[in-house]
Amino acid sequence: MQKTLLLLILPLLGLAQGQDGSKFQDEYQIHSSRIKDEIKIDGELNENTWKEANPAKDFWQKYPQDKERAKRKTEIRASYDDKFLYFAATCYDTSYHIVQTLKRDARYWEGDGIGFLIDAQNQKSNAFFFGVSPYNVQHDDLIVPYGDMSFSWDNKWYSATKIYPDRWTVEIAIPFKTLRYSADNKTWGINFIRTDAKNNQWHTWTHVPVQFNSIDLGYTGAMILDEAPKIQKGNVSIIPYIKGGISTNQEENTKPKSNFDAGLDAKVAVTSSLNLDLTINPDFSQIEVDVQQTNLTRFSLFYPERRTFFLENDDIFSGYGAPPFRPFFSRTIGLDNNGLAVPILFGARLSGNVDKNWRIGVMNMQTGAKGERGTEAYTPSKNFSALSLIRKVGERSFVKGYFLNRAGNMTDAEIKANPLEQFGRNAGTEFSYSDASGTWNAWGGYHYSMKPNITEKNAFGQIGGGYFGRNFSFFLDGSIVGKNYYADMGFLNRLVNYGKTGNSYDSDDLEARIGYSHIYNEIEYTHRPTKGKVNQHRFGVENFFVWNEGGLFSEEFHRFRYFINFKNSSGLRFRIDPQMVNLLFYTPLPDKKPLAPARYAFTQYNVQYGSDSRKKLAFNTSVRWGGFYNGTLQQYDVSATYRVQPWGNFSLGFQQNHLNFPDEYGSTTLLLINPRIEINFANNLFWTTFLQYNTQRNNFNINSRLQWRYKPMSDFYLVYTDNYFTDPLLKNKNRALVFKFNYWLTL
Repeated sequence: MQKTLLLLILPLLGLAQGQDGSKFQDEYQIHSSRIKDEIKIDGELNENTWKEANPAKDFWQKYPQDKERAKRKTEIRASYDDKFLYFAATCYDTSYHIVQTLKRDARYWEGDGIGFLIDAQNQKSNAFFFGVSPYNVQHDDLIVPYGDMSFSWDNKWYSATKIYPDRWTVEIAIPFKTLRYSADNKTWGINFIRTDAKNNQWHTWTHVPVQFNSIDLGYTGAMILDEAPKIQKGNVSIIPYIKGGISTNQEENTKPKSNFDAGLDAKVAVTSSLNLDLTINPDFSQIEVDVQQTNLTRFSLFYPERRTFFLENDDIFSGYGAPPFRPFFSRTIGLDNNGLAVPILFGARLSGNVDKNWRIGVMNMQTGAKGERGTEAYTPSKNFSALSLIRKVGERSFVKGYFLNRAGNMTDAEIKANPLEQFGRNAGTEFSYSDASGTWNAWGGYHYSMKPNITEKNAFGQIGGGYFGRNFSFFLDGSIVGKNYYADMGFLNRLVNYGKTGNSYDSDDLEARIGYSHIYNEIEYTHRPTKGKVNQHRFGVENFFVWNEGGLFSEEFHRFRYFINFKNSSGLRFRIDPQMVNLLFYTPLPDKKPLAPARYAFTQYNVQYGSDSRKKLAFNTSVRWGGFYNGTLQQYDVSATYRVQPWGNFSLGFQQNHLNFPDEYGSTTLLLINPRIEINFANNLFWTTFLQYNTQRNNFNINSRLQWRYKPMSDFYLVYTDNYFTDPLLKNKNRALVFKFNYWLTL
């Protein structure tokens, strides 16, 4: 069937060729001249510099169509001096604006805003993004090829806005110390992205094809500076912090205890394009808690990295492999084997561009010991090292290689008792190809792990390729993973199977490593009507096959999907998921006893609706039902947000999974409820309270955080956390009240 579909699609691919983004910098150019007079960042654009500068204008509509110019006009001007890169934007508009929140880095794509994409190296390998809403809410992030934006990266820059009856204006000043650029380069990659939420449209300065992301680095224009920026002397930022608080642990019956701590982060520009991050006794108590998930699989769940220290140039280290396989995942640093925090003593990361073709990443982190030596709770101190090199080939292709080393400080007796914990090393190389338009892609890689006394079945290989056209797209990916492949500094989703040794919950827990191979493909067709109420019709097919080592069938999954996106930003989705699973072990899910090893075939159905996200009350709801192993599944998922623009967001998430099995297995109902209250007193003072009630984890968590950004990138936090059991209900586990004060000092 798959071959038949491909034969039908291949003759039509010529109808959907992408543009050649390598030619864009000849067509789209903006000149940045040295300032004529001092620029005051107040949003008024009354300086001579702006009056005399030639603007970038005549934006294209990017979404939902890319065939015509944007009707709502936008003008961008650029300038610079020895310390700052300046932009001025005029966004013609009505007097009403959609701004979902005053909180930095939150919900940028759902409101009105203007974004600046800056590829300071002009290499299409990474870039900076700076966005501003009409209410001067800042958003910033690092951009990598084929990556998603998380808005986790923050740095120091300045902005101001002013609202008029027929337009709103923006001025921003980005310190050259914040950017990473080549000292002799006068031509930078640039693009501007405007979000027009009222019309459910996105506009871009360059003509980015509709099938690609607005931030695609292959379609940047050129910003030409009169002269290359000077190297910034003394480009060093020091961020000390102090922290204190009080905590109790009812599970261990400990008395309330207070603590006080301090630490230091530093950012040192070794060159204008190479950055050194240093940390001593880092603390991440201010980071928002993870959004919990209900796990209906026998594998681990993935949670993203949020810690600031690991984020700049993160793709250099973490951009290997593909879900569900990542040889490097920074969240493993600072956690023990049970996912609990261990102290990080110090660390260093050197990352960035060596020249126009080479990027490098070098990291070393040292963690401290935890617990009492000789007990089961003891975790030895460990050292984590990483080296990554990326070589650009052609316009948009890369060759990459890495080496990782995790070493434990263990005694001879500890090594004898648990030899695999002594060290873990990984090495690998990858090649990723993209043509100039980004339409044709291919990838491949080989990865190898080293552990004491393991010499076979310790490799991972992957190969794939695809076509991403205007209407049709498809890709095929395959991999083989040996059961003895370990990634002590990574994330492996499918390699370890969790279960029970017997048909009773009284039996021992089981963790079984099983090597596997998989083939995965997607085929999608998108139709974009030019008239009517619909923006897109999307039809797709997914196929996923997994075999255990030796060719034993493991899993087969298929999905047939149809999505409708409406012009009012609402959407409707339909899915049918036939699947087959071969359980090798007793798997806990039912109430009375685990599922027995057997081959199970079942089909699930899913319908999802998302309302108009521009309204004050917006919601998403979905229903999933059908077979589930030898039983049935009924899943109800509802999330709703009420927005009081611009100061308040009140949301509620609710998910219930009812698993009904034959009487001997029993039934299970899993409940996840997560209300959130966000109050924005100003665009530098926020209070967020997040509650999560999760019966699967038997935990009810309260996390309340007050953040005051008293200076750019300098904050005071007050965080309250409280954990209870859901059964017995509201029996306390632990609680803590913590304050943290940091100060960003640039020398």
